[in-house]
Amino acid sequence: MMRIGWMDFQRSWWTISCTVLLVCQAMAQSIPVFPGEHWQERSPAEAGMDAQLLDSLVDMLGGRGCVVADGYIVRSWGDQSERSDWMSAVKPVFSTMLFFAVEEGKLTSVDAKIRKLGWPLLPKDRSMTFAHLANMISGYARPEKPGRAWAYNDYAIQLYHLSLFDRVFKQPATEAFMQRLGVMQFEHKLDFREDKPRIRASVRDFARIGLFWLSKGNWAGNQILPRKYFDRYMKPHVPRNLPHTKSGPKTHNDYLGIGTFGGGSDHFVDIGAGIYGFNWWFNGTGRLHPDKLTWPDATPKTFMAVGAGGNVLVVIPEHNLILASAKGDWGSLEKGVGKSDGKFNRAVKLLLASYLK
Repeated sequence: MMRIGWMDFQRSWWTISCTVLLVCQAMAQSIPVFPGEHWQERSPAEAGMDAQLLDSLVDMLGGRGCVVADGYIVRSWGDQSERSDWMSAVKPVFSTMLFFAVEEGKLTSVDAKIRKLGWPLLPKDRSMTFAHLANMISGYARPEKPGRAWAYNDYAIQLYHLSLFDRVFKQPATEAFMQRLGVMQFEHKLDFREDKPRIRASVRDFARIGLFWLSKGNWAGNQILPRKYFDRYMKPHVPRNLPHTKSGPKTHNDYLGIGTFGGGSDHFVDIGAGIYGFNWWFNGTGRLHPDKLTWPDATPKTFMAVGAGGNVLVVIPEHNLILASAKGDWGSLEKGVGKSDGKFNRAVKLLLASYLK
């Protein structure tokens, strides 16, 4: 009888393990269909979803929105062609563009130093990187050095987008974005405001951004942005034990005079430690809720982009589900964290309950 050597066994086991892993990954991220100029649609029943529970979700949120399952729109409400400002929900788009800058060799990595772009930074800020800006831990306009404290910081976001579009791409934001992602064939025109770098888009077009992240940079079989960026960065990157920035009247200093993206240098929420990464919110445990997930009834891989005024993009990788909601009634992100009765959690719970597969 032929004997198999130990090295042969190891090689065979390694080959089988890698094959199984790749197959599982492919199955987990398989999107049956991508939209062309228009989305394909299915009824909830055709998609294996409960229409009445989806109606309950619509009644709860209001505003405008659409639900995407496996690349098909299965429920929509409100004016689907209306374009509006998605507020801070645009921020993950900046990080998407950061990955393009790295892939194109315009930056060495997400850890490239901001000062190399010519910004006259204070000595305390000279170690600041793009990753610091993307994760709200840059310290810009705050007392702390980069990486030392969390602050939901719209002055830092202003520095982020100015660095990306004005000094790295050297293109207007809409032009830079469409040059790289126009392949997604936005149905109602997607562009950036001229006065503030925020996206104006319909719910159907904003859902395409969620689909691009869900498919990890693949669009209709074409890998537009390498999967490695999503494998590395589609997860929390703010350390769970990172403290919140110091507060007080003399702690803000916009010494570059760049102004704000919209809010303050420490505003909106205190909860980012442990659950924020590259401008997305993730379903993890954080410094202020160490024993509870962000949304207790959501799947572990659920993540969201959240903007003021009820502008929210939800991605649920486990079930290939996307919810794009404009001007919906979502309640408070911070007050609902870790709570079953929080509106963010209730909305995702309804969406998942409607999924019958």
